[in-house]
Amino acid sequence: MRHRHLSTLTLALGIAVLLDVLRVWLPSVITLFGRAAETPAELLGAFALGWFLLALAAPALVRRTGAAPVGLVAAGVLAAARLALTAQPGGPAQLWLACAGLLAGLVWLAATAASVPRPVAGLALGMAGNAVGHALLGTEDLVWRGGVLAWSLSALLVPAFLAASVAVRREWADTPAAGPSPTGAGHGTTGRRVRVPGRRAWLLCGPALLLAGQVALAPALWSAAAGTGSPDFPGLARPGSGALPGALAVLLFLAAALFRAPARVARVLWPLALLAGSVLFVTGHLVPAYLLTAAGLGGCLALTDTTGDGPAAADDAAGPGDDGRAGARRGRAAALGMLVFAVATVAYYAAYDLGYPNGWAPVATAVLVALVAATAPLRATPASSGAASPGPVLPTTVRVTVLAGLTALAALGAALHVPPAQARATAAPAAVRVAAYNIRMGFGLDGRLDLDALARELRGADIVLLSEVDRGWWLNGGHDTLALLARRLEMPYVFAPAADPVWGDAVLSRFPARSGQTRRLTAHGAPTGAQALGVTLDLGGRELAVVATHLQPPPGRDPVEQAREVAAFAGRYAAGRPLVLGGDLNTEPADPAFAEFTGAGLVDALAPARPLRTSPADDPRTQIDHVFVSPGLTATEVRAPRTEASDHLPVTLTVTLP
Repeated sequence: MRHRHLSTLTLALGIAVLLDVLRVWLPSVITLFGRAAETPAELLGAFALGWFLLALAAPALVRRTGAAPVGLVAAGVLAAARLALTAQPGGPAQLWLACAGLLAGLVWLAATAASVPRPVAGLALGMAGNAVGHALLGTEDLVWRGGVLAWSLSALLVPAFLAASVAVRREWADTPAAGPSPTGAGHGTTGRRVRVPGRRAWLLCGPALLLAGQVALAPALWSAAAGTGSPDFPGLARPGSGALPGALAVLLFLAAALFRAPARVARVLWPLALLAGSVLFVTGHLVPAYLLTAAGLGGCLALTDTTGDGPAAADDAAGPGDDGRAGARRGRAAALGMLVFAVATVAYYAAYDLGYPNGWAPVATAVLVALVAATAPLRATPASSGAASPGPVLPTTVRVTVLAGLTALAALGAALHVPPAQARATAAPAAVRVAAYNIRMGFGLDGRLDLDALARELRGADIVLLSEVDRGWWLNGGHDTLALLARRLEMPYVFAPAADPVWGDAVLSRFPARSGQTRRLTAHGAPTGAQALGVTLDLGGRELAVVATHLQPPPGRDPVEQAREVAAFAGRYAAGRPLVLGGDLNTEPADPAFAEFTGAGLVDALAPARPLRTSPADDPRTQIDHVFVSPGLTATEVRAPRTEASDHLPVTLTVTLP
């Protein structure tokens, strides 16, 4: 006996597993295949897109072999790759396991599309469920955590997906395939333009996954957007709770996706909300961006939730056993939609290597979704072929329960991961321990997100200056690396955006931060944005000015212009107070950019330990990470401990105050 909603459950579980694999595959391509910008961006992009192009063959395979066997085999490979990644292999094994899991997931998606004309409920529940799970884990995925918790929860999710896949494939295999209609609809014999049921919804699967992971349902973005707006920290972010706005994003998304608004209102309201949210995202207004994008994305998906896409679709409605042309077209739509996902993702983040404007990528993706949704038929067309109605609408009680449950869990996720409390004033210390570290978004040389390894190198420091801090880049898996690291160190932070609103530099401190200021640096031809972050710390009634920066040199040049800007900013910001300035300066002691700092009267704090090579971490050959202090401050105990927790080594020192 068929379970009416088994296909919806299976699709939701599969989307959650596929997103888990994507969160590993995306950073693995960057850190392992790309080695964080060592591989040309063009080659890296071709490698990434190749897997999605390969998946375009999946619909033909499904049509020849059948959706049930292809889907079941692909589900098995996807599940096996997901479990293998939980073992945290790192290195090439991690990359190729993630690639195998991704390709299997794309084939599974095409096979599922061939059998499920109404995927919206399953897609929405899968995306929202994965986001809520990500929030409950504090944005640190199970595959990176390891240990009993990771294996226990993975052992619940993956077998549930496999069991549901076996059950639903058995039902589809037992259901007679829908034959051609007497009019020949779906086979091109009447000359009519046939609209395949569910094709619009499947086409939007890839774009929706991108907009959800990058903006709408991104717990790291909820966290990064919290704690901003203080008058003493203009344009900066400090620890704050994103519980209520994040839960509201889940609520808006699911309410719009699962409960149909009046069609004539919805086809205007939801596309406009989605477009407004994408524009606000690229302009840095994060909270309204993800709220509007969540509502608009859910509503646009709902607009495509029809049994048929037009009068002709009544003749072409397919049952679960259909592996004919209608199913193949849905499979192709799903594969093309995922190709859009890949192209938009690569295009957005490749800009930071190639140097072109990238705000158009999420906006163009939103425009595509809005156009497909706005041109959808106003009413669903009932199937008339006599086949069982696939993917029925979930009962109201189920929708309400899921909506309330996932919203509450999203709020719980933020409440469970409380940010570090603001530091309290202490007695004036005679010396402070300082560390400067380019953390490469939290990924070590083995391609793993290992925040415990980073924390071990930074424990004992009173002031930490971080470069390449990621607070939600979808390319890196959507983690709030800063919040995760700050909780491990129990240190509050001040964050300044550089390349975009969720990537930049940070200062963590055991002393109270009284004020802060950021200055965006002129690019001078460099593709990646840069800034200088000034933070004023209260050291028991005495003030210390700290400046953190990450200079971005133009191709083939020394960042002398940016160094001059930072030195001038630091002098103005310190205004006679003791000053510590540091970070990844991408210049060596004999270079002109280095001389800009010493020429401004600053003292090379690492000089007693030179040569102090810091990059690359596995074979240090260059001295590009530096700390400078104002005259009167004395640096001792200078070290660059060997570690592969990043592609740079940290520098640590003790600064004695005058």
